Amino acid sequence: MKTLEGEHINLRALEPEDLEFVLELENDENIWDLSNTQTPYSRYVIKQYLENALKDIYEVKQLRLVISSKKGASLGLIDLFDFDFKNKRAGVGIVVKDVSNRAKGYGSEALKLLINYSFTHLGLHQLYCNISEENKASMQLFTNNGFVEIGLKKDWNFNNGKFNNEYSLQLIKD
Repeated sequence: MKTLEGEHINLRALEPEDLEFVLELENDENIWDLSNTQTPYSRYVIKQYLENALKDIYEVKQLRLVISSKKGASLGLIDLFDFDFKNKRAGVGIVVKDVSNRAKGYGSEALKLLINYSFTHLGLHQLYCNISEENKASMQLFTNNGFVEIGLKKDWNFNNGKFNNEYSLQLIKD
């Protein structure tokens, strides 16, 4: 896969030149709750990760794509994780880096492109995601794109001194 083209954004594979972007994003403490990150990543670790990102989804069970503007600016990342070929499912995660680029439709367009790619090219039957109860924007993003709430995990994550609930959502191919 080279690039998935949308109307306003593209999804493209990670490149070695994405080192600083990924490093900044992964070390942004404001989004650590989303990814259950506890400690910062070193430049060395991210560089190794980017070198391994070239491996096939069937081997590493993950696909991370850069959400980029039509002019090539990196806006965020969208992931397929826990890729399960046998059961034809994968988890989805998405983050748009700068707050100023959120709520502009980039995430929704990226998610639509990834859903289509997952069902059409990877032959998946379902996608799922896990969203903190406090993350109203992500709940809206995923439900607006066909994901259905299938459960609530009580006191699932411990962040900022308190336990938070987490919703499970899934999208099953028609």
